[in-house]
Amino acid sequence: DVLPSPEGPVPSVSITEIRQYLRAQGIPFHDGYSCLHTPSLFTSGREDQPPASAPYTLFIDKTTGSFLCTATLAEGTWQDFQANVELQHRGVPPASSEEPEGDMRQAHEDARCIWDRALPLWELLDEDETKKTKAMFGISLVTDATLKRFGVRYLRTAKSLVFPWFSPRDATLKGLKLVRAEKKGDAIAYVEETLPRFDFYHNLFGLPLIGRRDTELVLTGWELDALALHQATGVASLALPRGATCLPPALLPYLEQFKRITLWLGEDLRSWEAAKLFARKLNLKRCSLVRPGDLQPRPLEALNQGLNFTRILRAALPASHKSIVSFRQLREEVFGELVNTEQVAGVKWARFPELNKLLKGHRRGELTVFTGPTGSGKTTFISEYALDLCMQGVCTLWGSFEINNIRLAKIMLTQFAAQRLEDQLELYDEWADRFEDLPLYFMTFHGQQNIKTVIDTMQHAVYMYDITHVVVDNLQFMMGHEHLSMDR
Repeated sequence: DVLPSPEGPVPSVSITEIRQYLRAQGIPFHDGYSCLHTPSLFTSGREDQPPASAPYTLFIDKTTGSFLCTATLAEGTWQDFQANVELQHRGVPPASSEEPEGDMRQAHEDARCIWDRALPLWELLDEDETKKTKAMFGISLVTDATLKRFGVRYLRTAKSLVFPWFSPRDATLKGLKLVRAEKKGDAIAYVEETLPRFDFYHNLFGLPLIGRRDTELVLTGWELDALALHQATGVASLALPRGATCLPPALLPYLEQFKRITLWLGEDLRSWEAAKLFARKLNLKRCSLVRPGDLQPRPLEALNQGLNFTRILRAALPASHKSIVSFRQLREEVFGELVNTEQVAGVKWARFPELNKLLKGHRRGELTVFTGPTGSGKTTFISEYALDLCMQGVCTLWGSFEINNIRLAKIMLTQFAAQRLEDQLELYDEWADRFEDLPLYFMTFHGQQNIKTVIDTMQHAVYMYDITHVVVDNLQFMMGHEHLSMDR
């Protein structure tokens, strides 16, 4: 994904401007948690103005101005919204959501084929196979009724669980996620694949089961956690499409109805960090976080251990801290840091064990400066160093001011495949597909830049893609030589 380049900077619009525009156009709105709610321009039976009594199904993101109509799935930028309002004044009906593009249509068809071939998990041929399959995924205690309610199926040929993504508008199948279990020594690793691809897979698993009156929600990082939670407590629970990696802003409108959201994402400190980041997007005042720990593992694990869910949810910590805290409020956090000293050190590099001894790992909020003469291999090393983290799910943004993105991507793809692809071009598509699924983004700047533009682009990327690692290569090129006298 390429973020807007300096020629077309991120069109920033403030919440004040959005409110002023809506008032000037006579469009009624509610102030929500992360969005403004207005009647939709896209629903049928329109007059010149949407009547105030119409359901408020159009949501405008307070940070970016992007909108989504949950009734018609029409979406676009703040400029698109304004253009539609202008068209409406001229009596032109706004365009409703377009037909999906070719790739997306193909993904929908592929998903439909897989879905038709998959069997409901409670209908496998014999009881023995069902037991083995459930044991393989650690869901022996999840009942058939729960699996049926969430529509989970099993694809024999791929030995994968199949989780559907239904459109919240008309319950058609929009895509699906396949999860298979692989044994690695004693541990089990789960491999996920989505249709359509990750960047377009915006499924809040469990959304069609949410009632209009539900006001409390538990957000989990994994589909099987949502099943366990619902079974153990009956509370509304949803799973994020990419777990603790990111919370795409496109999903925020669907979470507006909840007055209280508890984030219970996983059992490691990275999930905890992600929960704090997501709570800021969702509005801190309504969020509580389940702190990872021995007695508070991820929901599926808690179900398997027979732990008391109600007690865990009651102990969730409010996300919004006042400006001044006492040690009593920090006590749990300090204990967590002592228990998890390894994790507190950050995400370890898989390819650089010696580097782990020096830097301990990649931690948020830290700045590392690499220096060395021209041609000494800084870019080559840092691209591998960043790729290593990116492959472990650390969302990464590259600002390459010295070499262009095509060359940089070629270096990284070669490092990722660990082989010379120019000698085996027939393997290119296979490796490129896998590379495309990494949470990796590039800024399109080149040469000297205005610092403010670069910072604005970084902030936009952090909001949109939950970036936690930014690489600037290099500072001298970005600043230009005449800036070097200024305060670094």
